[in-house]
Amino acid sequence: MYHPPEPLNFNKLVWKIVQQIPEGRVSSYGQIASMIPPPEGVAADQYKRLGARWVGSAMQVAPSGQGIPWQRVINSQGKISLPKGSAGADEQRAILEIEGIDFDAEGRVNFEQVGWEGPSAEWLCEQRLLPPASLKKHTSQLTLF
Repeated sequence: MYHPPEPLNFNKLVWKIVQQIPEGRVSSYGQIASMIPPPEGVAADQYKRLGARWVGSAMQVAPSGQGIPWQRVINSQGKISLPKGSAGADEQRAILEIEGIDFDAEGRVNFEQVGWEGPSAEWLCEQRLLPPASLKKHTSQLTLF
């Protein structure tokens, strides 16, 4: 399954979510997908495998001039997904840097500093969406007492 069952509806939902990402924050394709329940007829495990790709496809066809901050969606490694050195990748990086996003020597952002935690719980509820997966590393410590 290369596309969601209703691609236009899925894409519009992705764009609506992306419009919530504030300046100075980034999200990932997977984090966006984690907020969208699996479409009807798509098993949860299948959606888990395909959702981030579908979000990437939605971002590729995002209409310009609609206030969709496409530059704020990057891959799960914290990198720009467009080919390094391409005009699109250079543009995305430049826009993000203007917004205050820093990149390390490997071209990664620090999700601990600039990772988006998602829209408000109220907004998610109104849109019938799920809480987002966190981009931040969770370290758990085992306590004995």
